[in-house]
Amino acid sequence: MVDARPADRFEGRAPEPRPGLRSGHIPGSLNLPVAEIVESGRLKRGPALAAAFAARGIDLARPIVTTCGSGVTAAIVALAIEEAGGAVAGLYDGAWAEWGARADCPVASGPASAP
Repeated sequence: MVDARPADRFEGRAPEPRPGLRSGHIPGSLNLPVAEIVESGRLKRGPALAAAFAARGIDLARPIVTTCGSGVTAAIVALAIEEAGGAVAGLYDGAWAEWGARADCPVASGPASAP
């Protein structure tokens, strides 16, 4: 799973903008802030796009589910995965707005752990 939120929110260092949401991320997910794959309002291309995924430890040969804070920005990451030659297995549109609000869903904090 790849989460498109900014690193400080993903790691639980910044409060969530929606009241009642816990801080952190879905355990086992990786973080790729959407700002790292967009440049001057456009999706990066070719080697620059591939490098952004590699820098975050994202293996494009594996099926990937994308997510973010509300489910919208995850679509940009899904497009980038396809553009880079990867396979999108799904988009979790409930996103952190759903996961972070549920007491029965586990939450991790800090940097992403290696898969």
